Amino acid sequence: MFTTTVTVRGYECDANGHVNHAVYHQYGEHGRTEALRAAGIDVPDLTAVGLGPVILESTVRFLAELRVGDEVEVALDVRFGEGKTFRMDTELRRGEQVCATLTGVMGLLDHGTRRLVADPRGKLLALGDPQRAPQVLGEASPSEK
Repeated sequence: MFTTTVTVRGYECDANGHVNHAVYHQYGEHGRTEALRAAGIDVPDLTAVGLGPVILESTVRFLAELRVGDEVEVALDVRFGEGKTFRMDTELRRGEQVCATLTGVMGLLDHGTRRLVADPRGKLLALGDPQRAPQVLGEASPSEK
């Protein structure tokens, strides 16, 4: 589990005084980007080798409103399986309260072929920091061991 924090800014809120629905996706994207950075991988590193992360599916479940000034913990769980896709599921928390959940199916796009790579975890581990990447990217599924 990887965590980072964001503070709700005024311009992210709607006329009701709570975070606009689209901003929840931005918080999820921030968490995904920061998780890769924590693993030792910056988006320019991926681009340099012709790869890029893609979101194939994203769903938000709104559980409690977030308001200006709230400190929001973005807690991300990365899970890989056997195929070309992987999950990056996120909880947005204010203190102990889960305010939203984001479920996401991701892939790693090969810019040359415009297809998903077969082993996204392996590619990310190869590009990342040998000490930090395995911690952030989680354990291999039983079939990968």
